[in-house]
Amino acid sequence: MPRSSPRRHNPGKERERVVGRTALPLWPDYAAAVTDDHARPDDSDLPLHGRRDAAGADDRSAGKQSPGEQDAVEQSSGERTAAAPAAGEPAGERAARRPRTTDPLELGFTPRKPVPWLAPFLLISTGIRTLLAMLFGAYLDKRELQNSLESRIERQVGPDGGLWLDYVADLGDGFNATYSVAYLLAQPELEVDGHRLPRAQTLVMGGDQVYPSAAFEAYEDRCKGPYQAALPITPPEQPTLFAVPGNHDWYDGLTAFLRLFVRSRDRHFGGWGTGQSRSYFAVELPGDWWLLGLDDQSGSYLDDPQLAYFDAVAQKLGPQHRVILAVPAPTWVKAADHPTAYDSIDYFIRTIVAPTGAQVRLLISGDLHHYARYAGPDRQLVTCGSGGAYLYPTHKLPERIEVPPKDTLARRASVSRPYELAARYPEAARSRRYGWGVFPRLPLRNPGFTTLLGTLHTLLMLAMSGVAANRVGTTEQRLFSVPLVLMLLVTLLGAAFFAKPPSASGKRHARHWILGVGHGLAHLALGAGGTWVWLQLPFADWPWPLPVVAAAVVYGPISGLVASQLVAAYLLIAGAFGVNLNELFAGQGIEDSKAFLRIRIDPDGALTIYPIAVDRVARDWQVNPDETPTASWLTPKTPLTPRLAEPPIHIP
Repeated sequence: MPRSSPRRHNPGKERERVVGRTALPLWPDYAAAVTDDHARPDDSDLPLHGRRDAAGADDRSAGKQSPGEQDAVEQSSGERTAAAPAAGEPAGERAARRPRTTDPLELGFTPRKPVPWLAPFLLISTGIRTLLAMLFGAYLDKRELQNSLESRIERQVGPDGGLWLDYVADLGDGFNATYSVAYLLAQPELEVDGHRLPRAQTLVMGGDQVYPSAAFEAYEDRCKGPYQAALPITPPEQPTLFAVPGNHDWYDGLTAFLRLFVRSRDRHFGGWGTGQSRSYFAVELPGDWWLLGLDDQSGSYLDDPQLAYFDAVAQKLGPQHRVILAVPAPTWVKAADHPTAYDSIDYFIRTIVAPTGAQVRLLISGDLHHYARYAGPDRQLVTCGSGGAYLYPTHKLPERIEVPPKDTLARRASVSRPYELAARYPEAARSRRYGWGVFPRLPLRNPGFTTLLGTLHTLLMLAMSGVAANRVGTTEQRLFSVPLVLMLLVTLLGAAFFAKPPSASGKRHARHWILGVGHGLAHLALGAGGTWVWLQLPFADWPWPLPVVAAAVVYGPISGLVASQLVAAYLLIAGAFGVNLNELFAGQGIEDSKAFLRIRIDPDGALTIYPIAVDRVARDWQVNPDETPTASWLTPKTPLTPRLAEPPIHIP
């Protein structure tokens, strides 16, 4: 139910960060207030980018508040110097430590390959994690604990009174894609289609900073390490980092996320200083713009301390202000299949922002791994989840959406408005061509999945051949045989649930059942054909258990490869009906077609979005040991060629 009278707190003074100054306010240390389930190694055991900074630990109680305290946004005191060296380490020494090889011991992290999303054990573990998050998410929720942490407002402004801001999301996957984007973000200037775009003073990470799960080691290798290598130390403009947690960041209840992006002992993320005190944040920008980052616990709800925090922020908003709202997922698109998905955002805008007279002019999100923009009468809805994760298709995006959707309860409180699909990257035709690449990529990128298919088809063939040959067999043979009825059920049910897993959000439609059962019948037909071929070969007449051994050695690999092509054909057909689109592209693990946003806010408030696309990421890297301290550790052997995904978007 909407709140009739939102809570209001006296916000106090906000913290201001003027980009280009050498001194920054002290950030109080509240790490002890966050429950940390991960082992915390000693500083001496950490790689360079993982060491904790001792600077700023003098006042560890400043800025903390009790849950009932009225001053929700307080002013921090003290100053610190950006890019301070680690404890006991001279500043010049830290800047001089540049790797001369790609040895993980020198880099301080291990570059990882893309996640094989169809690997059997990964599918099982991801399903279990998703199920646990659904069942026990409320018990793992650390947002209520954050009420004891400092509550503050940041202010970001460049030396000219304006600001450059970057947005990237869904980034912590394979090294080549993640580092290609990080490398471009870190360069002092980019030349993109005739536009000279300087490095941003503010970086926003929009969610899913790591894959497949939120282990601290995965954050180090897949996210923090590559960004450390891209921008090793803080440059003169002292860029600041803010991060929104996505569903993969939530798999451990935000423990690792809070350590990396909120904990004050380690206030740097490569050359970016972390600027938030909770998993959500508010930043005052030039030209009467505000940036608000929400944490909705993987689409669950907005907790009361978070609402109280933004109630306090709303005290500073007025009719002259415009708001950029960074959210974990593009629920305006997902609401087509999951009508209540947009309710939390609608509730926030309706009860927190709208009463102030301020306008939400831009919603940005990741989660879907592509670039897409929907344009409305007074608002832009932008998805840009192309920071490093596998590509997600764009050719099945709806051309027109209603926000809020008309079949949700939110429509009774908010007027639905139409939004047209104005741009997408990659383009629809290229997205379709990517889909056809599933035939070679599926078995190559997911050898474990191919092995699983071969194992299942071998068992299916042995069960069918035992019935077809009508042999009684020995006691041992009967003991180790697989009942045919069991294999038929496993094949049909497995294919049916593959079309729409129980953990997937949204409704199960008739097309899911039809395509799923049809997929299962196709595998049974393949099994029957394989059984007929097997019975024509001499292996079937060998004494037991030699036929089983021959089946495992000969039939298993061949049937696995053929079955993988059958799955690829199914995914391509199902994708045409909007089913298993995620699996169609996740199984390919496409690293190319990456994107991020570079946003310019002028002092007068004019905002321009430059959606920067990279058609092909780099795959060969060379060390860069003798460059300046802020230069990237690794450079691409073949230069990256960024371009605009569409012409710049102007929001007056």
